[in-house]
Amino acid sequence: MTARIRPFNFSAGPAMLPEEVLREAAAEMLDWHGSGMGVMEMSHRGKEFIEIYETAVRDLRGLLAVPPEFRILFMQGGGLGENAIVPMNLSRGGLVDVVVTGAWSKKSLAEAGRYANANVAASNEASGFTTLPAPASWDLREGASYLHLCSNETIHGVEFQTLPDLTALGSQAPLVVDCSSHILSRSIDWSRVGLAFAGAQKNIGPAGLTIVFVREDLLGHALPICPTAFDYSVVAEHGSMFNTPPTYGIYIAGLVFQHVLRQGGVAEMARRAIERSQLLYRYLDDNGGFYRNPVAADARSRMNVPFFLADASHNEAFLAGAREAGLLQLKGHKSVGGMRASLYNAMPLAGVQTLVEYMKDFVRRHG
Repeated sequence: MTARIRPFNFSAGPAMLPEEVLREAAAEMLDWHGSGMGVMEMSHRGKEFIEIYETAVRDLRGLLAVPPEFRILFMQGGGLGENAIVPMNLSRGGLVDVVVTGAWSKKSLAEAGRYANANVAASNEASGFTTLPAPASWDLREGASYLHLCSNETIHGVEFQTLPDLTALGSQAPLVVDCSSHILSRSIDWSRVGLAFAGAQKNIGPAGLTIVFVREDLLGHALPICPTAFDYSVVAEHGSMFNTPPTYGIYIAGLVFQHVLRQGGVAEMARRAIERSQLLYRYLDDNGGFYRNPVAADARSRMNVPFFLADASHNEAFLAGAREAGLLQLKGHKSVGGMRASLYNAMPLAGVQTLVEYMKDFVRRHG
């Protein structure tokens, strides 16, 4: 295998960042652009950080073609935090429908139930979370405050290739999308979305930053119990500066946005995601049965690829050999076992090529 300085990190998150971004951040650690300060030392209200923040917002809006009627909020609490923050802002204590397609949307359902009347509009649990329920089959309640969808399930490896058109399904509810694990890897049809949110630690930056895109007409409806710092209307009014935001996470995110722009934008990220994932899926489908991926072909994630060895007694040897080959964090989530390769934007094609060659060699030695 070709010698390289850094291993390939297949972690599901926190995940690998582009090496170019890490080197840029390292060079600016002690002194950002001649300011005499590192970004972690700056006031979030100082002109230096405001420049970083405004550039990051502008670049992100451009990358995802976010319409002007959406506010972009930089918050804290992660995706799990948003499972509570969303219903505290949007549910009005009424009805919330949830499409359950894996572990993360199950958590969303449970959390929404603490603040509203939460209902399973559809579920793929009977298939072991290996398929996606057809939107035409969803049970959408009249008067629901919103419908929650996890557009890419990190653990089970299922992904919606298109977002549903709720209006065409006869629902007036806004669509809320948890897109944490595939944001910036494909475009978003904002005409179908009321709110989208994403933890940064997959495709954007370090853990601790959460990005929320919220349509302006959905602001101003927070429940009385909602903490002020989590009230979207307050956060929007203060330009994400009501409380001290995760400044360093915003800075790294801004560097990632600029990196993606230089690479050709989200369209190029989507092309690369297809190329990487297809390479791995082709081998998983045609290896003689030593490895398998259980997800239906039309539901497979481009970002998170779970797979299993037919003989689980080989698991530890597989992982140990992978580490020796410079292939890290391939162990599957503890709730499902097996293996998982997360192929986020920062993963080069060479990483997947190296993984497939290692998998072939492992079969030669253990098959």
